[in-house]
Amino acid sequence: MAAISASMVKELRERTALGMMECKKALTEAGGDIELAIENLRKNSGLKASKKAGRVAAEGAIVIKVADDASYGVMVEINSETDFVARDDNFKAFTNLIADRVFATKNTDIASLMEGELEDTRGQLVQKIGENISVRRAAVVEAPAGGVVGGYVHGGRIAALTLLTGGTGEVAKDVSMHVAAVNPVCARPSDMPQEQMDAEKAIILAQPDMAGKPAEIAEKMSLGRLKKYLAENSLTEQPFVKDPNQTVAEFTKAAGGEVVSFVRMEVGEGIEKEEVDFAAEVREQVSRA
Repeated sequence: MAAISASMVKELRERTALGMMECKKALTEAGGDIELAIENLRKNSGLKASKKAGRVAAEGAIVIKVADDASYGVMVEINSETDFVARDDNFKAFTNLIADRVFATKNTDIASLMEGELEDTRGQLVQKIGENISVRRAAVVEAPAGGVVGGYVHGGRIAALTLLTGGTGEVAKDVSMHVAAVNPVCARPSDMPQEQMDAEKAIILAQPDMAGKPAEIAEKMSLGRLKKYLAENSLTEQPFVKDPNQTVAEFTKAAGGEVVSFVRMEVGEGIEKEEVDFAAEVREQVSRA
């Protein structure tokens, strides 16, 4: 009998989205033949198809948990292939399970987090639902002494955690609501990456009304526009969504706090989604029937 290597188990897991132990057992029973293992799994365990792990999972949900004392908060993104599955109770239970584990361990390394039990649970969910399910990322925000963390989720798809020095968890939650809605680039003007400032300055200098301007005049005009850009894209300088008559910095200061940082996630951001021809997919399924 062929020895069952780690690479063989890895390949079978990638092609079936099943747990490590189930894949190792299937390979052992199939004498190391991956194709036979898949065939047996389809016969014996209701495996609907292989290669589920290769399908793009760009829908899903984001879940947050914040400690009762506002000392820290966690946020996780779990993806599915369709929005329909993201509303499924089994999927929701799985997302809460992952959030609970991150909350308890503060572990944001997905590979180590999912080893063993959680990966097996994910594999079982994949087989039950029939879609690829993936735990994409996790974040932990911890407050130093005197600081607070608050979080907000909008529709299960956009979420933010905000760290303040002082104030309350509710104030931090309100700021997180602003972050979710407005999507600032950075927390404070001083946090804006220099490369982003350089890129914005290049855009400003290339605008039509800059043509023919003396260099010193163009430089002065660009500095004014960069200042406006910083105000529009820095969290602390933005008009607060719940009261546009004050900035976010003014709101937090009135509550005894100051913005330190934030983390924002949106479901599927940065994932290249597949363009699916639904009619063609149906025709293909009919032809196979």
